[in-house]
Amino acid sequence: MTWHDLRNPNDPELDALAERYHLHALHIEDCRHGHQRGKVEEGAGYVFVVAKPAHINTAGEPEISDFVISVHEGNCPSLQTSLDQLHATVDQSRPDQVLYKILDASVDAYAPVLDWYNDAIDEIEDAVLEKPSPVTLQRIFSLKRGLIELRRVLTNMRDVAGHLQRLETDLVQHDLLPFLRDLFDHLVRNVELVEMHRDLLASTMDIYLSSVANRTNQVMKVLTVMGTVALPSVVISGFFGMNTKGMPWLESPHGTEIATVLMVVTTVGLLILLKKYDWF
Repeated sequence: MTWHDLRNPNDPELDALAERYHLHALHIEDCRHGHQRGKVEEGAGYVFVVAKPAHINTAGEPEISDFVISVHEGNCPSLQTSLDQLHATVDQSRPDQVLYKILDASVDAYAPVLDWYNDAIDEIEDAVLEKPSPVTLQRIFSLKRGLIELRRVLTNMRDVAGHLQRLETDLVQHDLLPFLRDLFDHLVRNVELVEMHRDLLASTMDIYLSSVANRTNQVMKVLTVMGTVALPSVVISGFFGMNTKGMPWLESPHGTEIATVLMVVTTVGLLILLKKYDWF
């Protein structure tokens, strides 16, 4: 068995291989143009598979790479390590076994990405409870967009694994079917994990909105109490500020002290009353 592993989709050797193995022009075009969806197609004497691995990049963010048969676009370190190890044993493998191992390595690459999302959601849940902010809200939306993209890729890969099980071709031998079913089960489990993460993010969004509403209510409560407490002083100062004759203590040398004491007493009395009714 011969395995041609091209690390660059623009490698001229791809054209030579297409002519040598009679590969369809549309399949070569899919190799050359990235961002294809996962799929399985039967050609004349070969099976064309598009797989979509994922990894965590140097910035600590999940990134989905394009991987078409054995033509690479982008860099997925975990997948590349598996392929380098696979090169050492390829002479003892059948083509369908190599295909399975490549797909299995692609599926294994999703595990760190799902773990990263799990940790990120845990951090956001703590943030929305302790100190919700617009930055946290933006982070929630960013994770939701990433999970939507990851779910799209995983469902495509699940369809690829399911399609491979149904192929009626001698290129995929019968003894490989249990391994393909196991691959399908892993992808189904990963899709379920993504759905669970999306539900957790939706719950986190609800918690965020509730936290913001509670903080707003607390602020309004404090402002209301402050306004209520200041009301007696405003009334008393306004009363003594009226330009009329016959006001009590108007001519008294201690009028200011009397008005001040009256304000303090009414304010303290009002605070005691509010505390009695648990308004604050």
